[in-house]
Amino acid sequence: MRGERIPGWAKGFIGIIIALVTILVLYLYVDKEQEEGSPYATITVTEEINAEVEPEVEEEEKELANPDIKVDYATKDWAIHGGDYYNRRYSTLKQITSENIGDLKPTWVSSLGSGAEDKYSGEATPIVVDGIMYIATGANDVFAIDAKTGEQIWAYTPDIPQEMDTVCCGWTTRGVAVGDGKVYVGLLDARLVALDQKTGEEVWETKVAEWEEGYTVTSAPLYYNGKVYTGVAGGEYGIRGRVMAYDSDLGYEVWRFYTIPGPGDINGDTWPSDNDAWLTGGGPVWNTPAVDPELGYIYFATGNTAPDLDGSNREGDNLYANSVVAVNAENGDYVWHFQEVHHDIWDMDPANPVVLFDVEKDGEMRKGLGQAGKTGWVYFLDRTDGTPLVGIEEKPVPQLAEQKTAATQPFPIGDAFVPQGVFQEDVDRDLGDAFEGQIGDIFTPFWEEPITLKPGPAGGANWPPSAYNPDTELFYVLGNDNYFSFARQEEEAFEEGSMYIGSIMQPVSNAPSRGTVTALDVKTNKIVWQQNWDAQAYSGVLTTAGNLVFVGHNDGRLIAFDAKTGDQLWEYTMDAGANAPSVTYEIEGEQYISIYAAGNALAGSKHGDKVYTFKLGGNLPEGQVIDASAKDDSNGSINNEATEGDTVSSVDAGLEVYANSCIACHGNIGANGHNGPNLQNSKFAESRENVIERITNGGATMPSFKDSLTPEEIEAVADYIVTVISPLGEG
Repeated sequence: MRGERIPGWAKGFIGIIIALVTILVLYLYVDKEQEEGSPYATITVTEEINAEVEPEVEEEEKELANPDIKVDYATKDWAIHGGDYYNRRYSTLKQITSENIGDLKPTWVSSLGSGAEDKYSGEATPIVVDGIMYIATGANDVFAIDAKTGEQIWAYTPDIPQEMDTVCCGWTTRGVAVGDGKVYVGLLDARLVALDQKTGEEVWETKVAEWEEGYTVTSAPLYYNGKVYTGVAGGEYGIRGRVMAYDSDLGYEVWRFYTIPGPGDINGDTWPSDNDAWLTGGGPVWNTPAVDPELGYIYFATGNTAPDLDGSNREGDNLYANSVVAVNAENGDYVWHFQEVHHDIWDMDPANPVVLFDVEKDGEMRKGLGQAGKTGWVYFLDRTDGTPLVGIEEKPVPQLAEQKTAATQPFPIGDAFVPQGVFQEDVDRDLGDAFEGQIGDIFTPFWEEPITLKPGPAGGANWPPSAYNPDTELFYVLGNDNYFSFARQEEEAFEEGSMYIGSIMQPVSNAPSRGTVTALDVKTNKIVWQQNWDAQAYSGVLTTAGNLVFVGHNDGRLIAFDAKTGDQLWEYTMDAGANAPSVTYEIEGEQYISIYAAGNALAGSKHGDKVYTFKLGGNLPEGQVIDASAKDDSNGSINNEATEGDTVSSVDAGLEVYANSCIACHGNIGANGHNGPNLQNSKFAESRENVIERITNGGATMPSFKDSLTPEEIEAVADYIVTVISPLGEG
C-alpha cells in the first residue's frame, strides 16, 4: 500500500539481493587475482558474499568434517582418479583372479587419434562411470567412450597454445575428474575446464594461472563435495606453488593455499628474512589430493624448492616444499605438514600421490597415510596429525656451507625400495674404468666439482601412483634407479617464464637405468617382495581383491603379479609403452581391465594412441581396432609443414622438432633435462654425424626416432643441436 513503511525484514532481503548482484558484477568484470606474490589467500566471490549475508557463528559450529560422505573401495565403477577418495587404487572386484588370469584376453582396442606425436606422453588414468569411460590424451584432448565397446560418444579438443615453452617434463595430463554432471580437466596452459558429462560441451572455464610465468597443470583434478581441487606444476620455473578449490557449478575460486608461506605466515620463518626468495620458492603440486571426509582434510605432496639445486640464497628448511601437507577441505586452512627433505638441493621432491588407509597396528586401528618419495623411502604417517605411523629418525647429514645445507634429514625406519648411494662396486659394475668423477651417498651435497649420486630427480618414486591392498596390508610402489651427476654453475638470476634450476644435473652417459616393483608392509615399512627390471618402472599400480597387482612396462607389456608373493602370472604386449595406470570396472556382470597405452617422452618408450581393454575369454580378432578419434583432425597437434612460399631455415625447423621431441629429456637449452644428458658439454653432440646416427637409431636409454621423424626432420634437429645448443657449453 502506498505510503506504508517497508518492513525491516524486507529491507534486509533487498539489501542482500543488491549485495549479491554487486558481487556478481564484480565477479564478471573485475580480475579477482591479487598482485602476484602476496602471502595472503585471494579474496573470492564466496568470501565476499559470506561477509555480507552470513550470520556470525561460533567456531565450533563451523563443522568442516563430512562423516556422512562414505569412502568406499572402487567396485563396479572407477569413478575417482585414485579409485576412491583415499587414492588406494584397489578394487573389490574379484571375477579376475590369480587363479584364472591366464584366460584374460583383449575384448576391444580403441584408437583415439590424438597424442601420439613424440612430444606427448600418455599418463592418464581412465575414469569409468555408469558404463562410460572418460580419458584424456597427452594433447589434452578428452574423450567419452563406451566402456563396453570402445566406441566414441563425444570428444573435446581444447585450443592449447602450441608456442608454449614452459613445459618442464613433456606435454601430458594425468586425467580428468567426474562429478555433479560434469567432466573436469586441467589443461597444460593452466586452465581448468568443466564439460557437460553427457555431451562434452564446455560449461565453464577458469584461468588457474599464467603459463607464460611458468605455471602449468598436469594433474587430474579432484571432485569432492561440490568443489574441484587442483594444484599447479612449474617448480623448475621459479613459481610460487599453490592448491586451489573451485566451485563445481560456476568455476569461481573458493579458496587458495600457497605452498610457500610468506613473511608473517605460519612457517614463513623457514625462508630468509633478508631477501624475497619465497616469492619464487617453487613448491608445485602436481599430484591429485586424497580426502578424509571424516576429518575434513585433503592431503597432497608438494614439489621441489626453486632454484632446484642451489640452496645458497634460501637458507632454512624452505617449507612447505618437499612435504606432505594436510589442509581443511572446506576453507584451505593449514592443518599439519611433514617435510621429507629439508632445504632440498637434489630435486628429490615427492611427486607420488598420497595414499590413505586404515590399519590395525599394535592392537589399535590407525588412520594411516603413505607417500612414496624420490628419496627411495615410503613415509608412513598418522593422517590425523602427521606424526610417524612407523618410526622416522632425524639424523645428521654431510654439510656444505655454500649450499646452506640442513643439519639433519628424516630417515624412515624400514627399507628403501631403490639404492640410495653410489659405491665403488657400482662404479666397477656399471660405470667402468673411464669414470673419474666423485661419488656419494644420499644427501651428499655438491658444489663446483661434479658428484654422482642416487637416487636422482627421476626417483625413487616419481609421479606413477602407488596402491594399497587391504587384504594383504601391503603398499605397492614403483621405483627408478638411475645415476645422476650434479655440479654447481654460475649464479643464475631469476627471469619470469624461464627455467630456474640453479646448477647442472644430468644422467650419467651410458649408465644403466633400472626399476623396481616393490610391496612394503605398512606396519613395518619392510619389503615383502620386489621385482627388479632393467628399465624404469614408470606406469602406476592397480591392485584388486582377486589377489592381483597390475603394472605397465616401457616395452608395452601390461603385467600382472600375485599380490601376496610378487610372482608374475600374466602379460600382454601392446603396440606402445604402457606408461599409465590401469583400472578395472564391471558392466553387466563382467569385469574389465583397461589401460591407456600411448608411450612416454621421459621413459623413452614407443608412442601410440590406444586404449586396450581386457576381460576373461575376450575374443577380439588380432589387429582389430575401433576408431574412436575426434571428428576433426586438429587434436592439438602441430602442423610441421611450411606453407607455399615460406622459407624455413634448417635451424628454425630443427628448433621446432627439438621442442616437440627432445625438450622433455634434454631441457629447453640442452641442459637440465630429466632423463637425457647435457648436450651443451657433450663432445658427442659436436658431431653432426654422431647426432644424426643417435637420433635415427637410438642408444643407451634414448629411443630411435626413425619411425616418427622424417630424414629431413632428423637432419634439421641435428643442425640445431650442433650449431645452437652445443656451442653454449664453450668457455
